[in-house]
Amino acid sequence: MSLDSSTLVLAVRHGETAWNRAARIQGQLDIPLNEQGLAQAQCLAQALQDEAVDVIYSSDLLRARQTAQAVASLKGLPLILDARLRERAFGVFEGLTWNEIAQRWPAQSEAWRKREPDFGAEGGETLSDFYQRSVAAMTALAAAHPGQTILVLSHGGVLDCLHRASRRLSLAAPRSWKLGNAAINRLLYSPEGFNVIGWNDDSHLENLPPPAL
Repeated sequence: MSLDSSTLVLAVRHGETAWNRAARIQGQLDIPLNEQGLAQAQCLAQALQDEAVDVIYSSDLLRARQTAQAVASLKGLPLILDARLRERAFGVFEGLTWNEIAQRWPAQSEAWRKREPDFGAEGGETLSDFYQRSVAAMTALAAAHPGQTILVLSHGGVLDCLHRASRRLSLAAPRSWKLGNAAINRLLYSPEGFNVIGWNDDSHLENLPPPAL
């Protein structure tokens, strides 16, 4: 893999929301950042201030857009929104906690917990379809910028799919990696695919005060 033709991808999950804190399923509902998330976005922008970023892409959902805008404003770059970078659509699960889902739909909750590829909540995406959408979107963006560095602001589910694709892991493999809010994940992309070179760097968030209870 030639570094001259590869794309450096900085993939970042959005900052924290109130629903993240409450373990409530957001999916494609448009939930804003909370106070902690806004502070994380500013810390992210400062961390990337001196990094040579050529293009900034973001999911069009508000929580990702707010996070990306903090970086775009500081770097003086336009923000390109892409709906393909949205979180998985969870249909009737959206707005509920894991416990509420388990109480209402125990069988469906179990299928979701077991990461069954063909399962999707009513009105939502199957895991397999979501994976294909996420990896195809990330691949298309990375392939469009050989030799450049792109910043992509997205969601935990999308980054989970990207990590699996880069590590050549199955959809059913238990997750052993973190997907921290506003943490920086670094990957190199070539026509052979993605390779992780750094994951869940959250050192820029260490000095943030603990979130208010």
